[in-house]
Amino acid sequence: MPRTAAVFFDVDFTLIHPGPRFQGVGYQASCARYGIRVDAARFDHAVAGASGMLESEDHLYDDALFVGYTRRIIELMGGSGPAVETVAREIYDDWAEHRHFELYDDVLEALTGLRSLGMRLGLISNSHRPLESFEAYFALEGLIDVKVSSYDHGFMKPHPSIFHAALREMQVPASEAAMVGDSLPHDVVGARQVGMRPVLLSRGTPTVLPALPIPRDDGVSVIRSLVELPELLSPGPAR
Repeated sequence: MPRTAAVFFDVDFTLIHPGPRFQGVGYQASCARYGIRVDAARFDHAVAGASGMLESEDHLYDDALFVGYTRRIIELMGGSGPAVETVAREIYDDWAEHRHFELYDDVLEALTGLRSLGMRLGLISNSHRPLESFEAYFALEGLIDVKVSSYDHGFMKPHPSIFHAALREMQVPASEAAMVGDSLPHDVVGARQVGMRPVLLSRGTPTVLPALPIPRDDGVSVIRSLVELPELLSPGPAR
């Protein structure tokens, strides 16, 4: 297996996770300001029911896609009325704010470990969150070399274009790059179709996302924590 010169990371649910603003209580509070009644206990079910709306055939970034997804969550929580659209737009806008997110505990150790091995690091995100300020806000200064978001690029993962753009900016061939993320259809499929090494992160946090199924394809590495990455990707026998 070729050496790993660069490692790219998905951002949401890989490096950071949302706080209360984007959980059932947060949706309930937002709706209440507009007189909309929803059941916070139905949030996880609503997210699962709306998730299919995030799949776009052309993979073009469109804020209406995400606003519609958020609106559907509210509806599945029991919300209705013309103000639902306003609440959905507010929640979408707030998703771009770093202050509503927290860094996973394993991120700093993993990234510094990879850097100590001489690997360059990058971000490939489907979010509209500004990645230029990501390092400073989460105290990761000097660790990230390349940042590509679908909001700026135009295409979302798994479209090959966004991966090729990140590889060009990093100036590494796909065969020497790994992609780490929590999504099979976005991160794993996208990485494989351009020749990058896919690494699936399956944290198994039921309150956020269910544990992902383990692929039977041995070409996909599966980890439970980012701290496994330095050993997994370090030079040596194929793993």
